[in-house]
Amino acid sequence: MNQPAYGSQVPQRRLRRSSTDKWFGGVCGGLAQRFGLSSGLVRLLFVLSIVLPGPQVLIYLLLWVVIPRG
Repeated sequence: MNQPAYGSQVPQRRLRRSSTDKWFGGVCGGLAQRFGLSSGLVRLLFVLSIVLPGPQVLIYLLLWVVIPRG
């Protein structure tokens, strides 16, 4: 059980829009950074999901508004 020493900081990955790896708002880049994935993979999955019925574009726009800039 490796616990951090008293007073040490544990690095936390927060969900933020990417300011360096972005095409449209940085949502996919931020999600990729947060979950340790390739940003290309996240973008590909998003584009492929658009083929399916559902509110994918609305969810992307909502995330663009809700997720803070990084």
